[in-house]
Amino acid sequence: MDAEWQFLGPAGGAREVGVNRVRVAPGRLPTPPHSHGASEEIYYVLAGDGLAWQDELVHEVRSGTCVVHRADEHAHTFVAGPNGLEYLVFATNHVTELAWLPQSRAVRFGRPWVEGRTDDPWDIEAHAGPLEYGEPQAPPPNIVHLDEAEVDSERHERWRALAAPERSRQAGMTWSQIEPGHIGSLPHCHSEEEEVFVILEGDAQLELWPTPVAESHGVQREDVPVRPGHVICRPPGTRVGHAFRAGSNGVTMLVYGTRRPNDIAYYPRSKKIFLRGIGVITRVESLGYWDGEPDD
Repeated sequence: MDAEWQFLGPAGGAREVGVNRVRVAPGRLPTPPHSHGASEEIYYVLAGDGLAWQDELVHEVRSGTCVVHRADEHAHTFVAGPNGLEYLVFATNHVTELAWLPQSRAVRFGRPWVEGRTDDPWDIEAHAGPLEYGEPQAPPPNIVHLDEAEVDSERHERWRALAAPERSRQAGMTWSQIEPGHIGSLPHCHSEEEEVFVILEGDAQLELWPTPVAESHGVQREDVPVRPGHVICRPPGTRVGHAFRAGSNGVTMLVYGTRRPNDIAYYPRSKKIFLRGIGVITRVESLGYWDGEPDD
């Protein structure tokens, strides 16, 4: 194993999800083969190539490949190719997490390892010898390349659903491209869902639109320039809407978001509320704190 990790989620203020950038040395692994009992992981290859090791079978990956590992399914890791491998990994965080390392037969509940071990199973993994695998197989349904994903479009934005509902359960991920000078999804904020945006190409303005309640607490309308390499985390319950307006060269990004059936989305410009769990959109005239019981 030989890899460098950048923990982008905490740096960007993420609350309920993790985002890491991982660079794997040529021919090496980032982690032992493992699986998670609660967390779902979505990977996007930024550069290089290699193999996705999954339940003792391997599948080729390259720049633009998306790999989805749902909770409690496949043991998995990567093997970097001769030029190394660089990827982003997005994951839902769970306090009571369970992990399984099949080579050392170690189970992890949260932080501790069970079976009464006093050693670190990662040390055993490091001395277990090279990971054995055969010839690459055809990709299974949880692995898709950007070029293979269907293109959809609306207004001045087009996207490819990489982690669509048929591949992932807890979260989704979309490749999005917005035309120069235009806005993508309209300004909105979420009550329960968390979103993370990674700028891949071009440039844009991140538009921040406070709700009336946020404005009453001094939050002001703001535009923030973003460029390739920027990671923008939008936790739930901020009461500040967000949108991206592409610059003169357009903008391409990854859009990752959790799926929560009881989420409510608010659109500050139109004052619309989307009750997503039941598919109802309505409009409100004002927002403020409840200041007592209404009259009969």
